[in-house]
Amino acid sequence: MTPQGVSTLDLDPETTSVDDLKLLIFSTTAIPPDEQDIKYGYPPKPLPSSSGPLSSIPIGRGEQLIVSSVPSGNSSKKAPVIAQPLSTTIPAPAASNPTNAPPILAAPLVSNASQDQSAEGGESVALPGRDAGYLQLRVVPDDNSCLFSAIGIVFEGGIEAAQKLRTVVANAIKNDPFTYSEVMLGKPIDQYVKQIQKPQTWGGAIELSIFAKHYKTEIASFDVATGRCDRFGQDEYDSRCLLVYSGIHYDAISLSPLPVSPTSFHTTVFPVTDETILTTADKLVSQLRARHYYTDTANFDLRCAICKKGLRGEKGAREHAMQTGHVEFGEY
Repeated sequence: MTPQGVSTLDLDPETTSVDDLKLLIFSTTAIPPDEQDIKYGYPPKPLPSSSGPLSSIPIGRGEQLIVSSVPSGNSSKKAPVIAQPLSTTIPAPAASNPTNAPPILAAPLVSNASQDQSAEGGESVALPGRDAGYLQLRVVPDDNSCLFSAIGIVFEGGIEAAQKLRTVVANAIKNDPFTYSEVMLGKPIDQYVKQIQKPQTWGGAIELSIFAKHYKTEIASFDVATGRCDRFGQDEYDSRCLLVYSGIHYDAISLSPLPVSPTSFHTTVFPVTDETILTTADKLVSQLRARHYYTDTANFDLRCAICKKGLRGEKGAREHAMQTGHVEFGEY
């Protein structure tokens, strides 16, 4: 019998050996130890034989294991893949300056309405190679904190960290007024800092550059409408994470070991040397573009949050900002 699905093994990597692990897997999956093909890490690699503890390999808490059945005396794999993560979570890092900023205004937008589109659950693309996993769109709420929620999924394990992440941005700006000058922010520093901490204020390129530096990870932000990838912190860090930008909304991308698995088993940060992640993410974004999962920022309706004047698209907002100095806009 070879069951399939996802299970959690609660063990101590400091005291558990490879043989102990195989016995635990056998008790959970009914796959005999001599028929287990075990892979760990990212990208998945075979689990080596070792007489020492799992931590010497090294395998730590939160590690995702992929187990499949290999009949004794036969090197060809068969049977389903079984993901067996040890019980813990995997944290993630961030990035810096973009090669191109997203097409929204540099100043944060304020939204009073929800985006009327959201991807269906399960939008995913398989990575090439056996047992490589699936890149999945992680949709976050349309509550004006989508960028912060997406970053929360990647680096903090959930959207609950959104407000804390606003404080990270505020502190970064206050502590580096030379980089985040009034010219860059488009308004006085104190005003920007106060505004970005409000739950209704949107984030954009400035915030992504700050998170990239804060987490020391490249942030690759894919624009669904154009297919462009803006890479914050490019060539500065060893890790990379993935976001999707739909014109007025950000979502996250994570790697699932199976088509459907608990999000606690997902990987959200990857080595920058793995170009397969980028090319597969591009395929996922192409799927979203085919579904028209984006907003036409050239023609969508905006309202100035200061004088309440109705405006058409990003161009209209920019012209209004130049004429009046008003830089806070929301959707109708």
